[in-house]
Amino acid sequence: MGKKLEATVAQVGTKVYDLHGASELVKQLAFAKFDETVELALRLGVDPKRADQMVRGTTVLPHGTGKKVRIVVFAKGEKEQEAKEAGADFVGAEDLLEKVKGGWLEFDSAIATPDLMGAVGKLGKVLGPRGLMPNPKTGTVTFEVVKAIQEIRKGRVEYKVDKAGNVHVPIGKVSFGSEKIKENAQAVLDSIMKAKPASSKGRYLKGATMSSTMGPGISLDSIGISRQFG
Repeated sequence: MGKKLEATVAQVGTKVYDLHGASELVKQLAFAKFDETVELALRLGVDPKRADQMVRGTTVLPHGTGKKVRIVVFAKGEKEQEAKEAGADFVGAEDLLEKVKGGWLEFDSAIATPDLMGAVGKLGKVLGPRGLMPNPKTGTVTFEVVKAIQEIRKGRVEYKVDKAGNVHVPIGKVSFGSEKIKENAQAVLDSIMKAKPASSKGRYLKGATMSSTMGPGISLDSIGISRQFG
């Protein structure tokens, strides 16, 4: 542990913070020379091995992510033209699919029209592990490509519980300021709390932390959050 990180860890201590306090502290403790990303990490009381307890969804951050997102759209014909006019970075069908199959992955989000999902689905081993596979549940398999592109540009983020029951979601940059960080965090927490599976029993939000790229984890008051958003 470097001296700077060690100092910030000591400053955080074992205290539990509300969203307001954590949003102010995460900005104060950022020490990197670049604009660090702020992230929420949540531990949920679900069993991801059960299909009826898979927590997955999207939400639009009111202040965006602070990151330029490169969007690829798998579409053809009229929808291909719509995607280009809407500002997608890369658009195409067969040629683009072959390019991705060959190992090209220079994009951050993928959208596909339903008629091409048969072909896109064959790239599951390439796109799936990287969280890039289009999915109807996240609004990325759709004929409404313009709407999907606009939402992603506005700051839509996806979340999905991992095998250990954890969810990691970026909520902006430290340069945003504490109020915008807090409001983005509130949007994510509201969405995830509403996504609680009906079959999940007991405490749903078991733990939560906020951190910047290089900074320490700041423990959040998970009980207070559960009361606020539950």
